[in-house]
Amino acid sequence: MIFRMYAGFFCVALPAVLAADSAQAQEFPVKPIRIIASPPGGANNFIARLVGQGLGETFGWQVVVDNRPSGFIQGELLARSPADGYSMLVAAGSFTIGPLMDKAPYDVIKDFTPVVLIATSPSVLVVHSSVPSKSVKDLIALASARKGELNYSTSGTGSANHLPGELFRALAGIDIVRINYKGAGPALSALLGGEVHMMFATASSAAPHTKAGRLRALAVTSAQPSALLPGLPTIASTVSGYEFVSPFGLFAPAGTPRSIINRLNQAIVKVIRQPDMVQKLHDAGNDVVANTPEEYAAVVRSELATWSKVIKAAGLSVQ
Repeated sequence: MIFRMYAGFFCVALPAVLAADSAQAQEFPVKPIRIIASPPGGANNFIARLVGQGLGETFGWQVVVDNRPSGFIQGELLARSPADGYSMLVAAGSFTIGPLMDKAPYDVIKDFTPVVLIATSPSVLVVHSSVPSKSVKDLIALASARKGELNYSTSGTGSANHLPGELFRALAGIDIVRINYKGAGPALSALLGGEVHMMFATASSAAPHTKAGRLRALAVTSAQPSALLPGLPTIASTVSGYEFVSPFGLFAPAGTPRSIINRLNQAIVKVIRQPDMVQKLHDAGNDVVANTPEEYAAVVRSELATWSKVIKAAGLSVQ
C-alpha cells in the first residue's frame, strides 16, 4: 500500500519535475556566465576567453572570465558555487590528475559534472641534435644500452612534460633520468643547450627549433597521428598503449540540472566547431574534440585509472 502510494506520487511528480527542468533550460541563461580560469597568458585563459567570445558573438550570451591562481584554488571555488549552470571551470590535466599526487579540497568525480572536452594538445618527443637516434625504436635501444645515462627535462612534478616521460619510461621499460627546471622555458633551453638529451615539449614551442635543426622530433604523444604535426609518427606505433595529451574541457558543479548541462554543451560545441574557432585552436597547438558530457566523463574516468597506476609506480603521490 505504501509502495503504491509513493509510486503514484512519483508518476505524478516526475513529469512535473521534468517539465520544470526543461523550462529552466529554455530560459537559460538570464544572467552572465562565469568561467573560472588560470591567470592571463596560459592555455586555460586562452580557452576560456575563446569560448566566452564565441558564446557572445553566436548567442549573445554574457560571459565573464574569472582568473584565479593556479592549483587547487579554482576547483575549490567551483565546488562551492551554486549548481545552476552559471559557473564553469576550464580544466587542464592537472585538474583531474593533480589530486592523485597531492591532497585536494575536492573530489573530481563527486564534486563536478563534465560539460564538454573542448580540445586536446599533444606533446612531441624531441631530442637534441647530438643524440644519434632517428626514431623512437632507436631511442629505446640507446636508452637500453646506456641504462640511467639518458635524461629528459621537465618543468615540475605532474607537468605536461613530466607525465609523458614517466609513461614512456614505464611502458618502454627503460631507465631514463628526469632533470627538473623552474618552468617550461628553462627546461627547453636546457635541451637546446645540450644539458639534457630529450624533452616532451609542446608542438608550438618545439617547432621553430626542429625546423632550424637544433632539435629532432621523433614522435607525437597522441594515440593517433596529429594534424598539428603532419607526417610525424606516434610513440604508440612503437610502444603499445602509449598515449598522452593535455585535455582542455569545461566542468560545472555537481548537481547542475542535466537540461542545463546539455544546453551548455550544445551551445559550446556549435561555437568551437566553427571554422574560425577551429583554426584559432589549431594555431595554438590544439586538436578540437567537442564531445558530449557522457563522452567527456568517460575520458575523465579513463585518465584517472591510467595515471593513478603510473603515479603510484613512479612514487609521485605525496598523500
